[in-house]
Formats: sequence, C-alpha cells, structure tokens
Amino acid sequence: MLAAWGRVAYRFRWAVLLLSLIPLVPAAWLLRTEHDLEATVRPPAVEAVRAVELMDRELPGQPPSIDFIFGHPTWRTTEPAFRAAVERALAPLRGDARVARVRTAWDRTPPEAARISRDGHRTHVTVELRGRAPAFASMTFGGMPPGLYDAIRGQVRSDTLEVVAAGVAAMNHDFTQVARVDLRRSELVVLPLVLALLLLVFGSAVAAVLPLLVGLLSVAIGLAGTLLLGTVTPVSAYANNVVSMVGLGVAIDYSLFVVSRFREERLRYPPPEALARTLATAGRAIVFSGLTVGIGLTSLLLLRTDTISSMGVAGMIVVVAAVLYTLTFLPALLAILGPRVDALRVPFVHPERTARAEGFWHRIAGFVMARPWPIVVPVVIVLVVLGLPLRNIRLGADDASTLPISTESRRGAELLRREFPGADTSTIVVAVRYRDGSPLAAERVSRLYDLSRWLATQPGVTRIDSIVDLVPGLTREQYQQIAAVPATFRPPGMDVAFRQLVGEHVTILIAHTSLPPASDEARTLVRRIRADHPPMDAEVLLTGPTAFDLDFIQVVRDAAPAAIAFVVLATYVALFWLLRSALLPLKAVVMNLLSITASYGALVWIFQEGHLAGWLGFTPAPIETPIPLIMFCILYGLSMDYEVLLLSRTHEEYLKSGDNARAVATSLAYTGRLITGAAAIMAGVFFGFGFVNSITMIKAMGVGMGLAVIVDATIVRALLVPATMRLLGRWNWWAPAALAGRRPERA
Repeated sequence: MLAAWGRVAYRFRWAVLLLSLIPLVPAAWLLRTEHDLEATVRPPAVEAVRAVELMDRELPGQPPSIDFIFGHPTWRTTEPAFRAAVERALAPLRGDARVARVRTAWDRTPPEAARISRDGHRTHVTVELRGRAPAFASMTFGGMPPGLYDAIRGQVRSDTLEVVAAGVAAMNHDFTQVARVDLRRSELVVLPLVLALLLLVFGSAVAAVLPLLVGLLSVAIGLAGTLLLGTVTPVSAYANNVVSMVGLGVAIDYSLFVVSRFREERLRYPPPEALARTLATAGRAIVFSGLTVGIGLTSLLLLRTDTISSMGVAGMIVVVAAVLYTLTFLPALLAILGPRVDALRVPFVHPERTARAEGFWHRIAGFVMARPWPIVVPVVIVLVVLGLPLRNIRLGADDASTLPISTESRRGAELLRREFPGADTSTIVVAVRYRDGSPLAAERVSRLYDLSRWLATQPGVTRIDSIVDLVPGLTREQYQQIAAVPATFRPPGMDVAFRQLVGEHVTILIAHTSLPPASDEARTLVRRIRADHPPMDAEVLLTGPTAFDLDFIQVVRDAAPAAIAFVVLATYVALFWLLRSALLPLKAVVMNLLSITASYGALVWIFQEGHLAGWLGFTPAPIETPIPLIMFCILYGLSMDYEVLLLSRTHEEYLKSGDNARAVATSLAYTGRLITGAAAIMAGVFFGFGFVNSITMIKAMGVGMGLAVIVDATIVRALLVPATMRLLGRWNWWAPAALAGRRPERA
C-alpha cells in the first residue's frame, strides 16, 4: 500500500504538496491567539482533592490573594518613612474594586510580628481580592483568574522600596511565563544545532533542510492542536515544551530515514520506483515507529489527571503530524527535487563512504558478532550499574525552588523562608464530614475537642485552628455550650470563625506545623494522622500541600504498572505484526527497559543528588512526581524508533539471504550511521531544551531523555542488539505457525 502511495505521490507531487500544507492555514490562525495554560497538576479524586471539593460545597472558601514583600537596605519598618512608602505603593489597590482587603503589619497595635522580617528591614503584605477562590485553588494553586495577576501586580510600584511578589499566585504566573520564554530560547538554540548535524549526516544543504522543514511543520500543527485542546480541557504549561521536544526529534528522525533511503534507492532505480521502495521500507518502519510512540503517549491518559494527560494528547497530535508530513509533504518534495536532493554539497563531508557495506559499521558488526558473550555481559553490567541510583529516588511536587533564581516569585519565596518567622511551614487541613446532622451536636463537639487536643500533641504541630480552639483555656463543656448558642447570639468575631470553619455537614481543623511541606517529617505526620486519629462518627479527610503531594505520588504509583504493561504489551503486538517474530519484540522490550532504567539512574544522580547542579544551573530537589512516568511513556516509543529501523532492515536482509549473521551485519552497516546521526540529532534537541530551559522539570526531562537516546543508540543498538541477535541465531525469526501468518517471500 505504501509503495502504491509512493507512486501516487510522485505522479501528483504538486497536488500532494499543496494539500499537505492546507492544515497550516487554521494552525497559523490558532498560533496567533494567546491562551493561558495550567502551571499545576490537577489529580483525580484522591482524598486530598475530595476534601477540598467538600469544602468548596459547604464552606465560603478563601479569597484569592497575592503576597508582596517591601524592603529597604537601611530603613527599618518602625520608621515613618518606611510605612509611608509602603502606603504609597499600595494606594492604587485601595481604590481598586477588585481588591477586598489589604493586610499589613500595621493593622494591629503593636505591629504584627509575623509580618516583620527578622532584620526589621522588610514587611510582608497580603492583598486579598474580591470573589471566592475555590478551596482547592486558594489552598494549593492560587485561584487566580487569567490576567488578574498582571493587572494587580502592575499597580504595586515604589521608587524607594524594593517590591517583590511572592506566594502561590506569583509562582504559578512565573512558571507559565518562564515556560513560554524558555520555549522560544530553546528553539533558537536547537534549530541551528540540528541543521549543523543534518549537514554532517547528509553532506548536502538541500537534503539537510528537508527534515528541518518537516520538523517545523509538525511542531506548528502540534502547537496549534495543543491550543485547541486547551479550549476543552486544562492543558499543562509544559505541554508546548513537550510538543516542541518530541515533535522536532521525531519528525526530523523520520524525515532523516526517508531522505536517506530515497538517496540510496535512487542510485539503483528511477525516481518513481525509488520513492515507492522508500515508502514501502522506511515508510513502513515509520508508521510502526509512530504507532509505538503514540502507544507510549496514550498511556499517560491512565493517570486520569487533566494536565498530565494533556501532555500525552499533545504529544500524540505532534507525532501524528510528523508521520503524516513524512509520508505526504516529504515524498512530494523528494519527487519534485529528484537528483537535486544532493545539491549544494558540503565540503569535506562524505557520508556515503561509511554507508557502504565494507564501511565502519560493517566492521563494528563483524567485531560484535564474532564475540557476542564478551559484549553482552559487560554491556548489561554497565546498564545495570547506571540504573542503581534509581533505588534512592524520591518523588515530590514542584515549588518555587524549581524556578530560576532570577524570577520574582523564587526570590520572594526565599525571602519569606529566610527572613520571616514561621514562613517555611505548612498547614494540614483535617476535614470532618458527617453523613447527616450538624457538626455542632454536643457529642460531635466533644469528639472534635479530643481530635484537636490529639493533633496538638503531634510532633511539629504548633497551633490548631478550629471551633474548639477559638479561645485558649476553654473546657470541653464550654465549647459545647458555645456550639449550642444560635448564630445570631454569638459574638461577631466568633460567628465569623464558625462560618469559616463549619458547614451543614462538615467542619475543618487546620493544623499549623513547623515542618516544610516536602519534608519526610511532614509526610510522616500526614500518614500518622490518617492512620491513628481518635475514633470519629464521621469521615476524616486530610488535605493541604503535603497531603496532596502524597496522594499524587500514590496516583502515579498506582497508574504506573497499568501504563507500563499497556505500553509493553501493545508495542510487543505491533512489533510482532511488523517482524513476524515472537522473540525479537520480547528482546526489544528488554533492551528498552534496560536503557530507560539507566537514564532514570542518571536522572536521580544528577537532579536529586545534585551532581552537575552548578554546571546545569538548578537546585537539587526530589524528582517531580510525574517525570519518571512521562519519560517512560515518551522514551519507550522513541527507543523503539531505532529498534524498528534496525530490525526492519535486518528483516529485509534476512528475507533476501536467509542468513541471520549476514542480515544483522548488513543491516547495521547500512543503518549504523543513520541511527547514530538520528540519535545525535534527537539528543541535540533534548539537550538543547534541557540546557536552555530554566524550569527544573523541563531541564530534567531534556537532559534525562537526551542521555537515554545516546545510551540507546550507542551501547544498546550498536552493541547489545547485534550481539544478542547473534546468540539467538535463527530463533530470532521464530513464531508460532498459528500466529505468524503468511510471511513475505524471500527476494
């Protein structure tokens, strides 16, 4: 079928070329629009999320807010000039209808100590906005409507004081903005690098430009599709970076295979037949490779998390675009160019010399296959050793430390932690939900009293806010009496607290701790409260940053086995269909798992343990929870890219000769340079994004996937694959007769 399509594409080349460009019209229109993407992960209905959804329904919620830190190198907050400068900076907000309240240290007499820095030269101000932020957003993600942050932040200026925005809203704004800027910077670095590598691979400027064109077209469609996806579901702010990384890497790789095979076939056949044979061989491998990459990305949907799943869908869009453009736009261009594809030769670059069967890669194949065991054993040992740091992996959520130090919210977060007492703490919200009746019944108030007193004894807990902690020193019976008083007869301040803390069937207790949210101690505390809290005649749900972090880690751990099994099984079936072999797909699975495990070990060694932190410019931290699964889903398919190319060529040669050793040696001779060049280009794309990006998550993914591609294309494909194929011999091509179907005839 693909051979027939190649003949059609050659005959109607101008029509095919023009038709392939039609999708660019709506894509160009979409790319001119601006859409706000999500900087945060929204997980499925785990306990922490169910708790905040319950609070959304029954409690008034918190207003969205922005934090500001005002400072001066010599003035102290006690000086009238300092306070006057702060008031001048805040004056525009006091007349803004969108602002509900501005909270400063001077709202109390004496000034609130928690809002004054340790050195006395800074103060912390909170600007509360009108409206109701959902509890989920206000507690965890900022709850800021698009555009509102910029409008408020732009009004707060001072000629005399340093003004720094901080808090979750500022952090999320910076994540989105930095991701956009980094994407543009990465592309400016990656595209020239890729062009230089393509010139080395092809030795021709015309041939080198073709894969780059396909890559740019595919990424344009992928980015437009991502924007369109954002109109129906939350899309991660990192989705565009993933689209550009994967799209450029895959599209250029696929185009590289097609252009190389066309140049090879053109030496033996007239252009129409050369194009037909190119699509029948390289085109077939590309379809199956695209299928395996798509399978890997599809498994991200098993996380049931909108923003993570959106990365999978966006990745699938760009992979489909890459396959389609490689099979339409590129063949049409090759048909139009014909022999001119080799025009504009690069001096001193002669790729054809190593493409011959007697070239470098043929000698490598001969060396490897002459001594398979001495190759297999040390290579496997090296891969296992590279993966050993994976045993110590620690997962966690991102925070301001994953932003570059130059960003405002990162500086604000560090100022709060370093200068303001109690800022580096977290809260654990305990939501108590009753099936029926009011939480204010006497017996229920008594149990809440016991729960509060138990929480107060836990390590790290500094204060409890609840309806049984409103006035220090009151007894259980006194709180029962207060709860029984009608709302209209309660003191005003106490009534506000009751409305904030009690709903129709739910009440909350807020445990303030001295523990950083991502610390082991905070996680242990959440686990202990969930497991050991006093008996309640109600459902007890925990939420807050630490609880959310733990729950999302569990979501990923629960989804990982199903996602991995789905990818492995689906790619096994696809490879069996392509190769009509039962053992080669199994071997491919093992090879992939080895190379991916090695890349995970490098990821932990570099980004968690902090090696190369100074060189790469990041702060060591736990690996962000979704990264390992996202990397697996992307890398598994990309690794199959080279496996499919090598094995499909080996299959061709085996059908010609029936000699396994000769087929392996010949296929490696013809594909070795191509795989190395493709891997260098894809690794260049990934490393380019990894080195240039400022956000640790994208940096880790870029560097981790770049290392994985290098390991896979060198150690695995060049050494381990041919050595194991030599050991398996004719068993490489064995399949049960009932499943093998009709095999292609030998040429």
